[in-house]
Amino acid sequence: MTNNHVRIRMKPSRMLLMCAAATLSFAAAAQEKKAGAPAPATEAPVSMCIGCHSIPGYQASFPQVYRVPKIGGQSAQYIEAALKEYRRGDRTHPSMTGIAKGLSDEQISSVAAYYAQRGR
Repeated sequence: MTNNHVRIRMKPSRMLLMCAAATLSFAAAAQEKKAGAPAPATEAPVSMCIGCHSIPGYQASFPQVYRVPKIGGQSAQYIEAALKEYRRGDRTHPSMTGIAKGLSDEQISSVAAYYAQRGR
Protein backbone atom coordinates (compact mmCIF):
# COMPACT_ATOMS: atom_id res chain seq x y z
CA MET A 1 0.00 0.00 0.00
CA THR A 2 1.40 3.40 -0.95
CA ASN A 3 1.02 6.67 0.88
CA ASN A 4 -1.58 7.76 -1.69
CA HIS A 5 -4.03 5.15 -0.48
CA VAL A 6 -6.04 5.62 2.67
CA ARG A 7 -7.54 2.65 4.38
CA ILE A 8 -10.75 3.31 6.23
CA ARG A 9 -12.03 0.90 8.83
CA MET A 10 -15.68 0.99 9.71
CA LYS A 11 -17.61 -1.06 12.22
CA PRO A 12 -19.93 -3.58 10.52
CA SER A 13 -22.98 -2.16 12.33
CA ARG A 14 -22.22 1.37 11.13
CA MET A 15 -21.68 0.13 7.57
CA LEU A 16 -24.97 -1.78 7.67
CA LEU A 17 -26.81 1.31 8.93
CA MET A 18 -25.27 3.45 6.18
CA CYS A 19 -26.32 0.89 3.56
CA ALA A 20 -29.85 0.76 4.97
CA ALA A 21 -30.14 4.56 4.92
CA ALA A 22 -28.89 4.71 1.33
CA THR A 23 -31.24 1.90 0.29
CA LEU A 24 -34.23 3.66 1.84
CA SER A 25 -33.26 6.90 0.10
CA PHE A 26 -32.94 5.21 -3.27
CA ALA A 27 -36.10 3.16 -2.78
CA ALA A 28 -38.09 6.24 -1.84
CA ALA A 29 -36.74 8.14 -4.85
CA ALA A 30 -37.51 5.24 -7.19
CA GLN A 31 -41.02 4.92 -5.80
CA GLU A 32 -41.59 8.64 -6.35
CA LYS A 33 -40.49 8.37 -9.99
CA LYS A 34 -42.87 5.50 -10.83
CA ALA A 35 -45.49 6.33 -13.41
CA GLY A 36 -49.03 6.80 -12.19
CA ALA A 37 -50.73 8.52 -9.33
CA PRO A 38 -49.10 8.81 -5.91
CA ALA A 39 -50.19 6.41 -3.20
CA PRO A 40 -53.63 7.23 -1.80
CA ALA A 41 -53.65 9.09 1.48
CA THR A 42 -55.09 6.01 3.18
CA GLU A 43 -51.89 4.08 2.46
CA ALA A 44 -49.46 5.53 4.97
CA PRO A 45 -45.90 4.25 4.38
CA VAL A 46 -45.44 3.60 8.09
CA SER A 47 -43.20 0.55 7.68
CA MET A 48 -40.22 2.87 7.19
CA CYS A 49 -40.81 4.35 10.66
CA ILE A 50 -41.46 1.26 12.75
CA GLY A 51 -37.89 -0.04 12.84
CA CYS A 52 -36.60 2.93 14.83
CA HIS A 53 -39.54 4.85 16.25
CA SER A 54 -41.33 1.95 17.94
CA ILE A 55 -38.44 0.74 20.11
CA PRO A 56 -38.43 2.26 23.61
CA GLY A 57 -35.09 3.89 24.37
CA TYR A 58 -33.67 3.17 20.90
CA GLN A 59 -30.52 5.03 19.91
CA ALA A 60 -29.27 5.23 16.35
CA SER A 61 -25.52 5.57 15.93
CA PHE A 62 -25.10 7.14 12.51
CA PRO A 63 -23.38 9.49 12.04
CA GLN A 64 -23.41 10.06 15.79
CA VAL A 65 -25.52 8.72 18.63
CA TYR A 66 -29.10 10.00 18.41
CA ARG A 67 -31.92 9.29 20.83
CA VAL A 68 -34.79 8.19 18.61
CA PRO A 69 -38.14 9.46 19.91
CA LYS A 70 -41.25 7.32 19.97
CA ILE A 71 -43.75 9.08 17.73
CA GLY A 72 -46.89 7.12 18.59
CA GLY A 73 -49.39 9.49 20.19
CA GLN A 74 -47.50 12.61 19.10
CA SER A 75 -49.69 15.27 17.47
CA ALA A 76 -50.26 14.92 13.74
CA GLN A 77 -49.34 18.57 13.20
CA TYR A 78 -45.98 18.09 14.89
CA ILE A 79 -45.11 14.93 12.94
CA GLU A 80 -46.17 16.51 9.65
CA ALA A 81 -44.16 19.67 10.34
CA ALA A 82 -41.08 17.65 11.34
CA LEU A 83 -41.19 15.49 8.20
CA LYS A 84 -41.55 18.56 5.98
CA GLU A 85 -38.62 20.20 7.79
CA TYR A 86 -36.48 17.13 7.10
CA ARG A 87 -37.57 17.19 3.47
CA ARG A 88 -36.64 20.90 3.11
CA GLY A 89 -33.36 20.43 4.95
CA ASP A 90 -34.35 22.59 7.94
CA ARG A 91 -33.74 19.53 10.14
CA THR A 92 -30.81 17.27 9.43
CA HIS A 93 -30.42 13.55 9.91
CA PRO A 94 -29.30 11.37 6.99
CA SER A 95 -31.94 8.66 7.36
CA MET A 96 -34.82 11.01 8.11
CA THR A 97 -33.88 13.36 5.28
CA GLY A 98 -33.74 10.48 2.79
CA ILE A 99 -37.08 9.11 3.91
CA ALA A 100 -38.84 12.49 4.01
CA LYS A 101 -37.60 13.47 0.55
CA GLY A 102 -39.28 10.36 -0.84
CA LEU A 103 -42.70 11.19 0.62
CA SER A 104 -45.43 13.25 -0.99
CA ASP A 105 -47.44 15.75 1.06
CA GLU A 106 -50.30 13.24 1.11
CA GLN A 107 -48.06 10.47 2.41
CA ILE A 108 -46.64 12.75 5.09
CA SER A 109 -50.16 13.63 6.20
CA SER A 110 -51.08 9.95 6.29
CA VAL A 111 -48.03 8.98 8.35
CA ALA A 112 -48.71 11.86 10.75
CA ALA A 113 -52.36 10.87 11.16
CA TYR A 114 -51.47 7.19 11.64
CA TYR A 115 -48.93 7.84 14.41
CA ALA A 116 -51.09 10.50 16.09
CA GLN A 117 -53.75 7.80 16.58
CA ARG A 118 -51.27 5.34 18.09
CA GLY A 119 -50.60 5.28 21.82
CA ARG A 120 -47.18 5.92 23.25
